[in-house]
Amino acid sequence: MNRPEVQRQRVGIVGVGAMGSIYAALFAAAGHQVWGIDPWRAHREAITAHGLHVSGFGGDRRVKVNVSATVAEADRCDLYVVATKAAHVGVAAESIAAHLMASATVVTIQNGLGAAERVLRHLPADQVLLGVAQGFGARVVGPGHAHLTGMQMLRLGEVSGGFTPRLERITRLWAHAGFPVTAFENIEQLIWEKFICNVALGAPSLVSGLTAGELLADEHWREVAMGCATEAFTIARAQNIPISYNDPVAYVEAFVARVADAKPSMLQDYEAGRPSELDAINGQVPVLGRRVNVATPHNDAICQRVRAMEDAMEAARESNVSN
Repeated sequence: MNRPEVQRQRVGIVGVGAMGSIYAALFAAAGHQVWGIDPWRAHREAITAHGLHVSGFGGDRRVKVNVSATVAEADRCDLYVVATKAAHVGVAAESIAAHLMASATVVTIQNGLGAAERVLRHLPADQVLLGVAQGFGARVVGPGHAHLTGMQMLRLGEVSGGFTPRLERITRLWAHAGFPVTAFENIEQLIWEKFICNVALGAPSLVSGLTAGELLADEHWREVAMGCATEAFTIARAQNIPISYNDPVAYVEAFVARVADAKPSMLQDYEAGRPSELDAINGQVPVLGRRVNVATPHNDAICQRVRAMEDAMEAARESNVSN
């Protein structure tokens, strides 16, 4: 493919999980100096010994990536990509703040809502871009190895909207690394449109144990998923969020048709014994619904189920430790 010319950059990927590994691998393969910043020691050791292995969509590759446990060890980067789970975004932004050069840019890409607010508590808005990864699917196979199942489009935008030279420059940088990417004038719209899909698939997949396609193929779980999505859509409309479609059910169906075999990230987290991003995804719907007087019975019920399952998982873990 023809890539736009860009200067070689020092890129720090904060959070080298499934998606973070994809970002790190493609930037490194494009010739940029990449630092993967993650506390998972076994992952770092595997990457140091054998390179970062990415398989699946786009081919199989191993690339050299520098690794560190902290932002401080990676020193100052031209671009930071915050690829942590939503709950860790604030900590990541605070760690970057102490090392952020005036010329550097931070791109934060998370599921759910609230990432921008957490980042902007620590970093200046004129150095932050928001990203929305649509149709991306990835999972960690094991230390040093991530598997990519799909990569449709990455959209980048300014926190306050509009097009800027900086947004255009960073978009070119991602394009140079091989990402399907475009600058978007109103990134809040895309965050909400993806949020509605996350709400449809996230908690329902965790509770049911089903992939995205299986979820909509099951009569009961389809009703739950679409009920959750419709509540989020209704809240968006009540807040005058500029959603580009009028039928959330059709939108979710079209989205799932492209990623039918994917396991939503909340299910992956639960199966790996990690806390899910419930509070940033389905858990946001009842909170926002109360603010705008929109009833949220589907999300109320599914959040209760998820919390009970995660509490039971934590209790079992503590019991095993004590025994």
